[in-house]
Amino acid sequence: MNLGAAEEESAQEIHIPADIDWEMLDKSKFFLLGAALFSGVSATLYPVVLVKTRQQVAHAQLSGVRTAFSIVKHEGFRALYRGFGTSLMGTIPARALYMAALEVTKSNVGSATVKLGVPEPSAAAIANAVAGLSAAMAAQLVWTPVDVVSQRLMVQGSHPSCSSPCRYVNGIDAFRKIINTDGPKGLYRGFGISILTYAPSNAVWWASYSVAQRLVWGGIGCYVWKKDDESNENGSSNNNTIRPDSKTIMAVQGVSAALAGGVSALITMPLDTIKTRLQVLDGEENGRRGPTIGQTVRNLVKEGGWLACYRGLGPRCASMSMSATTMITTYEFLKRLSAKNQESLM
Repeated sequence: MNLGAAEEESAQEIHIPADIDWEMLDKSKFFLLGAALFSGVSATLYPVVLVKTRQQVAHAQLSGVRTAFSIVKHEGFRALYRGFGTSLMGTIPARALYMAALEVTKSNVGSATVKLGVPEPSAAAIANAVAGLSAAMAAQLVWTPVDVVSQRLMVQGSHPSCSSPCRYVNGIDAFRKIINTDGPKGLYRGFGISILTYAPSNAVWWASYSVAQRLVWGGIGCYVWKKDDESNENGSSNNNTIRPDSKTIMAVQGVSAALAGGVSALITMPLDTIKTRLQVLDGEENGRRGPTIGQTVRNLVKEGGWLACYRGLGPRCASMSMSATTMITTYEFLKRLSAKNQESLM
């Protein structure tokens, strides 16, 4: 892919290695390496997700740092990984489903939009948005039950701020008790709002990532063009084509992903808070029946006004930005490792 570095009067171009589509991947290597790499990413970010979840279900507002220190003080460091085994077991198949849906949709939609005469930058943004939407919807079939079980484990603890009245020994015990209490539908509590949260969030993220990447590359191109003009004034000349090294490419991908993650987290935060409460809190006021979306919103507003819907925003922004940065750099690295023909990537 070649991007113009500055305005039309600039002859500089940045040569970026071509994107790798679904047909270019060795599928077995892609899924096997993906499971290993993303398991490591999940392990790194899990404590931040747990702190965010505790904040969302707490009745009093505490900062992310104070919540984390409180967990470690009262429950020990291992409490930051409560429910991780359950989450990991579900994340591997969910991530595989997500990656397959993402790549197939992106490849097909990208080709179709270009054939319809849509300019390449707009076609890439549309393909990324549609791919993110479809991947999130497919993955939620697995992720929602995993979320329900792992989040129940996350919020249980000895400290009073932990809101779940039911005690679980492990993921299997939580699974059994949820089935006994609510039936199979209990595992899909909050499924609708999960779709409403993650589908738009992924669409916004992937579209924002595509746009942010072009803006960042354009900024780099403008900077290089100005430096080149200064060099020419001093009597030296440069090549018209710039070939960034792998470190520069990864840095641009990481910055673009972090920007997209922050935007997506801010837009979808209220829905994520409502979803977490629906999945975690039992309906003590309604007997065996879980709270409705309306009751959940009313309880949140009663506890802290509309700003209560943004509890955990700091950890979620941090989590999504770090997750997006590590995910996209890992993902792009994974695709290059899994490409059938490595020479064609140069």
